[in-house]
Amino acid sequence: GSPTDELERGLDEGPQQRVTIEPFAAGRVEVTFAEWDACVTAGGCGGYSPPDQGWGRGDRPVINVSWDDAQSYVTWLSGQTGKRYRLLTEAEWEYATRAGSVTPFSTGEQVRPDQAQYDWKYSYGGSPTRTSSDAKTAPVASFPANPFGLHDVHGNVSEWVQDCYRSGQSAQGAAHETADCAASGSGGTQRVLRGGSWKNNPMYLRSASRNRLGSVNRFDFVGFRVARML
Repeated sequence: GSPTDELERGLDEGPQQRVTIEPFAAGRVEVTFAEWDACVTAGGCGGYSPPDQGWGRGDRPVINVSWDDAQSYVTWLSGQTGKRYRLLTEAEWEYATRAGSVTPFSTGEQVRPDQAQYDWKYSYGGSPTRTSSDAKTAPVASFPANPFGLHDVHGNVSEWVQDCYRSGQSAQGAAHETADCAASGSGGTQRVLRGGSWKNNPMYLRSASRNRLGSVNRFDFVGFRVARML
């Protein structure tokens, strides 16, 4: 969570609390089109080939995938490897993103255009601006990794995590998934997104910032990262 005096803080980012997390591994980068397409070629992922908006596939993060789609990918990957892959929980995601930091970003009090893919026209806390980025995703690992070695934890694509959305996070590292996970009409259940994307103001890239979407929704600013239990 975020302290009460953090700039642009959302009401659903607190209170701050200690969280217990079991050991896990997190993907260095967001899942790419190349990885997703390998799943489809092998007969997995429901045969769904998401559009790339004309931006290219390969090492760009896969987009236009729903939370439900991400579940099909981790199921396939687990079957291929014999290891248990899944989405990160919300607490795991923030722990991995912060990488020991207590500032709004793992990069400090600000994030700059040379550190992440976002809408560079906007500033956070006096951060430098630049003519906006290409208004699309960047190839994964185009920007420096955080202190834990993870790339694009801020920006590029918003990342699905396992949890149902609720106003506050659990004090445990386990995902919040209960029968009361709010339905969103035809959009499925409300699931959490973290990290902000190429199209966002930097305030949405903060380590504590939270967003939500229905689990069946597909957008060109949404992707995911995988976790594996150790």
